[in-house]
Amino acid sequence: MAYLELNNINKTYGESDSATQVLSNINLSIEEGEFVAIVGFTGSGKTTLVNLINGLLEPTSGEVLFKGEPVSGTSHERGVIFQNYSLLPWLTVGQNILMAVKEAFPKKSKVELNEIVADYVEMVSLTPAINKRPKELSGGMRQRVAVARALAMKPEMIIMDEPLGALDALTRGNLQDEILNIWGKDKRTALLITNDVDEGLYMADRIIPLKPGPKATLGPEFRIDIERPRDKTELNDNPSYKKTRNAIIEYLMDIGNARKSEAKAEIILPDLTPKDFVNQF
Repeated sequence: MAYLELNNINKTYGESDSATQVLSNINLSIEEGEFVAIVGFTGSGKTTLVNLINGLLEPTSGEVLFKGEPVSGTSHERGVIFQNYSLLPWLTVGQNILMAVKEAFPKKSKVELNEIVADYVEMVSLTPAINKRPKELSGGMRQRVAVARALAMKPEMIIMDEPLGALDALTRGNLQDEILNIWGKDKRTALLITNDVDEGLYMADRIIPLKPGPKATLGPEFRIDIERPRDKTELNDNPSYKKTRNAIIEYLMDIGNARKSEAKAEIILPDLTPKDFVNQF
């Protein structure tokens, strides 16, 4: 039995003539301890897919199973790191994380909870800002708080919806390593949604492209046969990395070009005759 299963998932917004099918016939199986990346274009339905897995949305048809049980509502077992920060503006950095940790570990003492918060604030290099509120932080710092909050709950599965896109290259690289370190300690199942092929290749066991919507569906999977731990400085010289990277980019370019051609074909200009302004006077 797979740890996470998506069986024949379809998601439609709206009704009757205004209905738009965002996702079509999505089938995905992730094993316990596996790290999977889904890569796709902006607007292809990646966030909708995350919300279905996390229980924030229900599929129009099909089923989402987590550990063999249907997903119904959210759960701290599935920790989500969103694109947006989703921080409460009246709480400090530490308080935002503490609120989530309390929910995940209601039986722990105040001292134990504060220790967890301090550890994860330190992990994202925000200890000097632990008593600051979100309005006092940069966008990148807010995103780091969101990462710390999700990981501090120690979820059984980590779901990441392009969580590092707003960060500078150095911070992004450091957090990639921290997420991998946390994942590697007890091999928590992980799903990364990204539009960065290199990020997926560095972090995941396999990459699955999401074709552009409407009616977006998953493409073929690409397995990443590169031993862990991976060294970023050595990846560019790795034949398997180069081969897989080229194959994924070529596939994404092909489906992107096909989508553009379809869009052009759908444009039908009306048969209009311009007014003859010269002869009107």
